[in-house]
Amino acid sequence: MRKIIVLILGLGLSVLAFGQNPDAPVNWHLKDQASDQLQGVSVEKSYTELLSGKEKREVVVAILDSGVDIYHEDLKGAIWVNENEISGNGIDDDKNGYIDDVNGWSFIGGAEGDVEFDNLEFTRIFIDLNKKFVGKTEKTIDKKNKKEFERYLVFKKQFDDRLSEAEAAYNEFMQVYMAYEQAQALMQELTRKGNPTIEEISNVETSNEMEEAFKGFVLEVKTTGAESQLEEGKAHFENTLKYMYNLDFDSRHIVGDNYADTSEKNYGNNNVKGPESTHGTHVAGIVSALRDNGMGAQGINDSNVKIMSVRVVPNGDERDKDVANAIRYAADNGADIINMSFGKSYSPQKSVVDEAVAYASSKGVLLIHAAGNSSKNIDNKDNFPNKKPLKGKCVKSWIEVGSSTWTPAELMISDFSNYGKKSVDIFAPGSDIYSTTPENEYKMLSGTSMAAPVVTGVAALVMTYYPELTAQEVKDILINSAADFKKLRVDIPGESQELVKFKKLGKNGGVVNAYNAIRLAQEKKQ
Repeated sequence: MRKIIVLILGLGLSVLAFGQNPDAPVNWHLKDQASDQLQGVSVEKSYTELLSGKEKREVVVAILDSGVDIYHEDLKGAIWVNENEISGNGIDDDKNGYIDDVNGWSFIGGAEGDVEFDNLEFTRIFIDLNKKFVGKTEKTIDKKNKKEFERYLVFKKQFDDRLSEAEAAYNEFMQVYMAYEQAQALMQELTRKGNPTIEEISNVETSNEMEEAFKGFVLEVKTTGAESQLEEGKAHFENTLKYMYNLDFDSRHIVGDNYADTSEKNYGNNNVKGPESTHGTHVAGIVSALRDNGMGAQGINDSNVKIMSVRVVPNGDERDKDVANAIRYAADNGADIINMSFGKSYSPQKSVVDEAVAYASSKGVLLIHAAGNSSKNIDNKDNFPNKKPLKGKCVKSWIEVGSSTWTPAELMISDFSNYGKKSVDIFAPGSDIYSTTPENEYKMLSGTSMAAPVVTGVAALVMTYYPELTAQEVKDILINSAADFKKLRVDIPGESQELVKFKKLGKNGGVVNAYNAIRLAQEKKQ
């Protein structure tokens, strides 16, 4: 039975954010290590001891993501408004190239609607190679195409292997899914209830071993919270096969741009929520869910930090052209910080993204990026976008963020988190973070996708009270004031048998800390 539950919990996880641990303290990431015995970032302590009565200015945070529910009850008043644009008049009032971009823009929408699903970047590369080389052999290939053909063969082998694995995982999951449906139907029959409670199922009298096994199965799924993940898991596996690895699927007609033209900027639509905005709304709430409205989640900031929603991430991999344009849009429309809780292993138009990153940096924007959830060392494994351009030096106003947990000692780094002594600048709480989700709902999610907006939120907090600081100075403050865990021995993510010093998994061996950052900012101002 345990194996089945583990399968449900394990296979139903999203690439970008994982489900909740029911034992996690709500809002633990805002707490203080010393006073609360939780490895949070001391936000509440900062407000109580350092910020009471201080003047603050408005800061704009661009959330480049799947979309944000700008009508959420806990984000009202914290959404950026383009004051130079008149809503709904169909005119580009501010002449920025985007019609009715009142709260941001979507680069994955168009006149035909909005993109919800897309391929993986790996699949898109293979599609192009396959069109060129399918059916050809080494003997029929010109010398000038030999290297590209060899690349095609490598990709074809990988694609076939990945597709087979995805199909096998789907089939395995569906066995569990259908078994649960069968077990649940039996419990409905025995209890004579359409949706029996845990108590009613517990009181069922069974007449044979099969009925007893099905009873135990349903009870364990319901009591572990795995029931909701069954539907999520089913959708995940179906979408993987239907869209991510489907060579015949192309969503770009919805956008209506000339995708080959990476210089094209003025496309998309103003639907900043999109068809599925759970991820982006959760990220936004971590930064700015209202603190004093007596409901829901607690953001690191309040309504003085405005959320600009720039929709760029589908269910699948984001596209480099869209990422580049989203970064430029945010920089041109007043964003102080850009949060990027997404990533992928291939970046065929990386140079276009590099140029946009350099552009935003030149305009004084702080860029914050999630390190990824593959338990890998990104010093030697590709993870895009990143701060290292194809040409030139690393961008100085970029922060790469790994994920930490609320548990102490060796389990402090989230097991899913990517890491890297050279690549990851800082860690932040990313496991079991409670925040906003669409339609006035709330949920705990985990991922470096959650850790990045914790750093973004702390950076915005510093900028709010110390507007004279540059993006580079804020980055330095956050890193230099991080809670020091350099010598703490922790599990290497994905390799629990080996303990290493925290400092070997990131640049400074630290976790972002708002209280320390505010104090250091105060010292700099004096």
